[in-house]
Amino acid sequence: MAALSAAGAGLLAGPATAAPTGEPSARPTATAEQPRPATKPAQAPVIPAAPTATKTPAKIGSTTATCGGQLPLGTVKNCASISGATKQTWTITSTVDQDTLYIRLRAISGDGVGAEVKGPDGTHACYVSSYLTDCALGAAGTYTVTVGLDYGTGKGTYSLSAESMRTPSTCVNLPDSFFSFASTGRSGTLPAGLAARCFTFKQPASTVLHLADPGGAEDIQGAILNGQFQPVCTVRYPTDCTLEGSGPYRLFLQETYGSKAAYTLKMPRLSRAVGCPALPLTGFGDPGAAVGTGTVPPNQGIGCQALRVTTPGPLLVRMEQNANQYLNWQVYDDAGRVVCAEWDSSRSCAAPTAGNYTFVAQNWNWEPVTYQVAVARLDQSEGCAAPTGLGWDQPTLTVHQTSAVQTNCQPFHGEAGERVMVYRTPDRYNDLSSWLVDEQGGVVCAETSEGEDGCVLPSTGTFRVVSYLSRWASEDTDLTYRMQVRSLSDATGCPTVTPGAYNAAPAGPLGAVRCRVLDLPAAGTYRVKAVGEDNYRQYANVYDSTGHRVCTDESCQVPTAGRYTLVLSGGAPDSVIDEGLRYHLAVLPWLPSDCRPASDTGWQDAPVRGQLANPAQFDCLQLSSPSGALITELLPGDATGAGSPEVTVIDSTGAFMCDSSWALRQYHCELTGQAPYFAVLNSRNGASDGPYSLAFARTDGPPACPTLPAGATGATVTTGADRFGVCFSIPADARAATESFTWKRTDGTGDARLSVFDSEGRRYCGPTGYAVERTISCSLPDGPVTVILEADGVDAAYQLTHRDASNPGA
Repeated sequence: MAALSAAGAGLLAGPATAAPTGEPSARPTATAEQPRPATKPAQAPVIPAAPTATKTPAKIGSTTATCGGQLPLGTVKNCASISGATKQTWTITSTVDQDTLYIRLRAISGDGVGAEVKGPDGTHACYVSSYLTDCALGAAGTYTVTVGLDYGTGKGTYSLSAESMRTPSTCVNLPDSFFSFASTGRSGTLPAGLAARCFTFKQPASTVLHLADPGGAEDIQGAILNGQFQPVCTVRYPTDCTLEGSGPYRLFLQETYGSKAAYTLKMPRLSRAVGCPALPLTGFGDPGAAVGTGTVPPNQGIGCQALRVTTPGPLLVRMEQNANQYLNWQVYDDAGRVVCAEWDSSRSCAAPTAGNYTFVAQNWNWEPVTYQVAVARLDQSEGCAAPTGLGWDQPTLTVHQTSAVQTNCQPFHGEAGERVMVYRTPDRYNDLSSWLVDEQGGVVCAETSEGEDGCVLPSTGTFRVVSYLSRWASEDTDLTYRMQVRSLSDATGCPTVTPGAYNAAPAGPLGAVRCRVLDLPAAGTYRVKAVGEDNYRQYANVYDSTGHRVCTDESCQVPTAGRYTLVLSGGAPDSVIDEGLRYHLAVLPWLPSDCRPASDTGWQDAPVRGQLANPAQFDCLQLSSPSGALITELLPGDATGAGSPEVTVIDSTGAFMCDSSWALRQYHCELTGQAPYFAVLNSRNGASDGPYSLAFARTDGPPACPTLPAGATGATVTTGADRFGVCFSIPADARAATESFTWKRTDGTGDARLSVFDSEGRRYCGPTGYAVERTISCSLPDGPVTVILEADGVDAAYQLTHRDASNPGA
């Protein structure tokens, strides 16, 4: 049988099969039924269908066991038995030329059946399979349908039904009220085996309809045809349909597998929409009564609100978050065109002309969803708060939200080129959104430049911060959030700080604002660190006079002398730092000066002592080791707080060499840069202020440490606050390949750890954990080795021995 069209066959005929040659009994069995997709496809298939005149209803079903004879249109005929090579012939009368028959041959039980349709002159018209077949006819007249078993053997029962595209047996009229959003639709049941049911309607060309899923849990589908019998849209999955060509339009509806199925047709009109409750536009602040509500049916059902826009301009659609988890929304103009959708218009929805618009929400949940929605005008200032300044000494704003769909507005005056940053945070957990609009409601800085903070204003004038909280519980009545609107360009209201010195506490804390103006005397790299009074670091950004970010973190390189602005959490819009925060700020040249000397034989010299009396204080030491030397830091094992500072080693150019987080304390530090070298000290995060005592030891020599004798006696050493590092060397000819080292406290308190370095000064074994007594085994490379014992800073005595690990009795 010829198909109505490629698109129509795809929908109405089910999975396509090639027409076989020969008699129906020689045809292969039908393609296996395809399961209905569980989710909405990217694009619903387009399917044909078309009818014209309306007739009186024909008989829909028949219980007769007759197998052959006349087949009236719109009737289901059941054959109780067909067997073997028997052929059963049915006749269908076509009253117009070039008609198309929708024919359904349905195997009820037993073996499969097929059929061939021939014209009045006996010529082949089409084959009929188990799916609905579109059979293109020629001249009007009587057509025969010959039914037989697929393989000419066995036995089965079947039903047969046919409907005409051009002269259907009956066509139910859908009145204009059917296309209202308020319509409950048209419901009914398709009998088992029915070819198709016809509906007809009149609407202007280019009308846009929303086609709902007619079957719900059933696989019901159909096609809309125009007055020229051309396919327009598929009715199966929820989608929008634009009527093309002139009417009247016909819809032929069928169940994919010919089963009995209940349907509900709903096709609300999106162009010139009717039946939607009116939703007045609102200003900023609490929308009051200007809130639309509704309950959207499940499984891609839709709900709507009617909007009236008197002058063109941008709108903001606000739907409560609980509903927004399941509902997607779009706004249509009066012609049925989408003017904005949720995913690309969350900040602004353009209403390009005055007139009627329709808000439509679609439900992807399996349960009904009740929603609230408000639509505010972005180009009007009604409901805005009093304007605020951009100085950093302005008080933090508290914003109230008293409705789930409220939008707030905070005006301010800005200059062209000024870079503005908005900081905001809810007073309890919530999702908070904010952005800038100009006087016309246009979104400013929809995208931010990488590596930059804030928004550069395109012109001089009044701008507004649009903001709202998304989460709203049923018991909520007044939620608040804090906001700071600040200028990063030529910042005002910030205390001024000039560079300080190493080995001295910085000035501060100055003022109760989150910013400082850094007055820097020269270009170069500066050490900049903000620390709260609890000695926890406060991360900050530094900006130049135009608001461009210059640096983040401690190392800040500035191109010229001048004034720069430091802002705590400067690039974090969700960070409001209120006026109550007090913090210290270190601003120092990166390369230290006036540093105290520190020897690299700390195991025999007095340790370096100092006092970190301020959270942001940096001390510096100048090391005595030459370029290429390897060093390690010696520290009392019981040192805590300020007594265990962060130590960073740099060369004379400021290049990083190592620090105490790893190499300086756990491995070894190789001084590869340019001498002299400096150790920069600072309190660890959260550590209390106080004294420190530390030393350094060169592990690659010279000078060589005293020799540690082999054997059970070894050496006994005393340790204390002035000597917590002990160093010994073992000549190459006085040790084995694998050595066993033992230390044991013989007097006093505390414990110790041990490290072994090879002849090049690289840590080879250890550091061990701290212990009162312990023995370790260490396999070593050729050459002399250095052994360092680090003890607590308390009075104690330790015995230290080594022996050949392979000969414990030696």
